[in-house]
Formats: sequence, structure tokens, C-alpha cells
Amino acid sequence: MREPIKLLIATRNAGKLREYEQLLAGLPMTLTFLSGERILEEVEEAGETFSQNAILKAEGYARISGLLTLADDSGLEVDALGAEPGVHSARYAGPAATDEDRYQLLLERMLEVPWEERGARFCCVIAVAEPAGGVYTAEGVCEGLIAFLPQGELGFGYDPIFYLPECDRTMAQLPPEVKNRTSHRARAAQRIRPVLKRIAGREHVSGSY
Repeated sequence: MREPIKLLIATRNAGKLREYEQLLAGLPMTLTFLSGERILEEVEEAGETFSQNAILKAEGYARISGLLTLADDSGLEVDALGAEPGVHSARYAGPAATDEDRYQLLLERMLEVPWEERGARFCCVIAVAEPAGGVYTAEGVCEGLIAFLPQGELGFGYDPIFYLPECDRTMAQLPPEVKNRTSHRARAAQRIRPVLKRIAGREHVSGSY
């Protein structure tokens, strides 16, 4: 029996790492992370879309590590702010800002926006890159509203202010098993799982999912 393929999850975000351990559970692969591989290099997110950034990171870290690599780029698009913060979600309040700094800044900019105009969505694009070439992508989107006040202590990022009408909760109020069925990252992960299974089985795969 051959050894499981090692899959590098290219992120330093502890919240994402925990989610991927759950979202990719059961795959015939061994998950590893940047810190576990002692990778200190940073791949610049120079793209203008979630897809471009995810591919840049996946291909970059696949070259650095020599491993099959999964990377994502995700963020929040708010209708009343012209789809901001978008690809700048992680840097919305500056490079040294905390999650709370970012969502509080967004709430300040939404102070005068009525409930019916607070539509927003979380977007995620996952890219998987093979060291020898070949990249595969999957997208997930989760629609919701921007709450007036943060609620919940679970999750990370903008989760405390992202309200899901169908759950009557913010993302930060959802237990992990619920979030991992409904989130943008969960939806993208479900779409990329068949690709990872085929790669693990050394079958040919191509395209975008």
C-alpha cells in the first residue's frame, strides 16, 4: 500500500487551519502546514481577484515546497460599500490590524445603512497546484447581511458581523459542524474534494470546478 500524498495547506491563519482539518477529513492525504514544513517565505497576493490570488499562492508554495499545495483567497463583499473590502478584506484596516479592528471599521462605514440595504457575501476560491504543473480551482459563495453589532465568539475574521438569515445567527454564533456545511469555504472545499481524491488516485484531472 502506497503512502498517502502529503497536501500542503498554504496559510498561517490558525482559524483556516482548523477549518481545513475538518473540511478535508477523510481524504486519503496527509495534511501539512507552512509552519510544519518550516516555510518562512511569503507569496505576495498581487492579484485583483480571489481566483488570481489563490492561484498565485498555490503555485508559489508548490514551487517552494515541492508538495501538492492548496491555497485559498477569500473575503467579504458588501453591496453598500461597492463590494468592498473584497480582496483587501484581510488588510482592510491596515497590515497590523486585528480582526476586531477590521470589522469595527466596516461597521462604522455602515452606520447609516438600513437593514434592507446591508446585503453582503463571503466569497472563497480554493486553488490546488501540483509541483510539476497543473492547477485546479473551486469557488464557494455564502450570502448574508451585515449585522448592526457583532455577535458570537466562534469563528474568526468578519464572522461576528455576518448574519445568515436562514440560521438566524451570525457566522460567529454557529458551531463548527454547522459552519462547515454552510460557509463559503465549506462550499468551495466540497467542490475541490473530488479533484483531490482523483489526484490521490493518480488519475488525470483538469479544469475548474
